[in-house]
Amino acid sequence: MPRTILVVSAHAADFVWRAAGAIATLVEGGGTAHVVALSYGERGESGELWKEEGQTEERVKAIRHGEAQTAAAALGADFRSLDLGDYPLVMDAAAVERLTDLIRELEPELIFTHASRDPFNPDHGVAHEATLQARQLASGAGVASAFKTIPPPELLLFEPHQPELCGFVPTTFLDITPVWDKKVAAMEAMGAQGYLRQYYSERAEHRANHARRISGRTDVRYAEAFQREVPVVVDAL
Repeated sequence: MPRTILVVSAHAADFVWRAAGAIATLVEGGGTAHVVALSYGERGESGELWKEEGQTEERVKAIRHGEAQTAAAALGADFRSLDLGDYPLVMDAAAVERLTDLIRELEPELIFTHASRDPFNPDHGVAHEATLQARQLASGAGVASAFKTIPPPELLLFEPHQPELCGFVPTTFLDITPVWDKKVAAMEAMGAQGYLRQYYSERAEHRANHARRISGRTDVRYAEAFQREVPVVVDAL
């Protein structure tokens, strides 16, 4: 099991719905988890908050920051945001460099981020491309260079909201049954998008069904799905 992971989330809540179980599992195994949100989702992901009279962007950001911090703490992770704005999320050279520096600083062995496309969310594909670029820049060509390099982290893509429309094909199912209560606590912290709790609870049950059929394990009640985009190197099969 990796000792350190980094979750790159386009918006403040994405990591909760898609990878909270993985985060909690790693932390329970003695690892360290870091979550970075490229934005707070203050424009396109916070519709419920904007229903409040007199709402402001700064207040929405503050609320989303508090929610994400509470959710991350429930999983045993730390949270930070680059506050780059959303809808659209723009990852220019300076933003990619900030993410690259963070990857070099944290030296994760595994990175989670979004799938490469999402026809319903313009920011998720941007987060994917920026993460791939930053990961490659942080590791150089896999050898020492003119700047600090780190060993290339493994890369896993977490499941989009509508996977069949995003080219997402699961290659890994993670049993999150032992940490399900932690994922529930993290989801409950995301008050601005509480309407997603039922969907992702049901999705965890669906993926558990798939995991049981594949593995023959009858004890899997909740699971998360991931896709490998970069091959892994192993010593034995």
